[in-house]
Amino acid sequence: MTPEEQAAIATLRQPQAIRDRCQQLFDFCAADQLENFACDLSKLDDVAAYVVETTQQLYPNFDVPFHSRWRHFDAGGEARLAALDEALRGLSDMAAARSRLDLAIVSVLLDAGAGSQWRYHDAAADQVIGRSEGLAVASLRGFQAGCFSSDVAAPYQVDAAGLQNLTEADLAALFQVSDDNPLVGLAGRLSLLHQLGQTLAAQPTRFGSPARPGNLLDYWQASFGQSLTADTLLTEVLESFGTIWPGRVAIADTNLGDVWPHPALPQTGPGSNLVPFHKLSQWLTYSLVEPLQSAGLTVQNLNALTGLAEYRNGGLMVDLGLLVPKHPAVTGASHLPSSPVVVEWRALTIVLLDLLGDRVRHQLNQTPEELPLIKILEGGTWAAGRRIAKHRRPDTGAPPIIIQSDGTVF
Repeated sequence: MTPEEQAAIATLRQPQAIRDRCQQLFDFCAADQLENFACDLSKLDDVAAYVVETTQQLYPNFDVPFHSRWRHFDAGGEARLAALDEALRGLSDMAAARSRLDLAIVSVLLDAGAGSQWRYHDAAADQVIGRSEGLAVASLRGFQAGCFSSDVAAPYQVDAAGLQNLTEADLAALFQVSDDNPLVGLAGRLSLLHQLGQTLAAQPTRFGSPARPGNLLDYWQASFGQSLTADTLLTEVLESFGTIWPGRVAIADTNLGDVWPHPALPQTGPGSNLVPFHKLSQWLTYSLVEPLQSAGLTVQNLNALTGLAEYRNGGLMVDLGLLVPKHPAVTGASHLPSSPVVVEWRALTIVLLDLLGDRVRHQLNQTPEELPLIKILEGGTWAAGRRIAKHRRPDTGAPPIIIQSDGTVF
């Protein structure tokens, strides 16, 4: 690997690189030089007001929690996490935090879009739940049943052997997949878990023995003490799990993950034409904050992370007119994640989330410290994207742009 390639990889693992590359495409959009989208910033205040109204419906006192996987486990008002807390009560704070990290990591990695048809029946609560919350509850129930552990005496863990022993039939049973209840990207999800198992086993310094994701707690504590910054945490997540992603863009045989080329960006050196998003990795980083806090570690400067380039936030921008498709195929055809349509859509969404966050804070008279982006997403843009999608497309609640998902990106 050349020094230039090494520097490019390090740069693409920083949240600032996400903002910088997305801003490049946004500047092209503002100059009407993108093929697929225009932007109407006159709608910014109206969209901010819609986000504030949505937040007030969900959190009347604007006491908004962090946007993280932990919100989804109690979907439908069912206190599922209370049972988990009770099961972990006899453990030390560190041991309980390792279990929570195990759960958060495997659940987030299973959280790519489920599709509009799939549902999960949570028998214990007699609830039927779809989409991201359904995936969360299914993964929680699987975790509680020991589906990801190779040790029957220690069900509340995820380990390398447990992941590598999973079959497609196991995963289909966990998610209640059938001809009448199809789940998008089942094979892709299984491959991701198998790759995760291999990655855990291959890095004993990070993941210990038996190799578990939750052992990162000990590694990070030894490396950073009791405090680390959000951008450092994201880089650590990307370095720890970089090898799990299916074959995508690579520099010097290093898999970059959720990073995609765009033809408008100049190719002047290694990676100069690439746009990083790291959606699942940032979602994971956000979701690690609370388990780390439970072990006494603090994560600082959460505003260094970006918004999440996924279909709810992106759908909000299109459905409320901030992003304007320039030709019918944008919303009429389906698109691969690597397509210029999807790369543009996601990049413009990242920039607009920052602009929207500023407007939301202005309308609520809040500072970035009082209302960080992680709360605006929760309150917030993600919920507002789902709300307007349901209003525009009541039969499915699907996003306005159709993505050909393999179960590992969105």
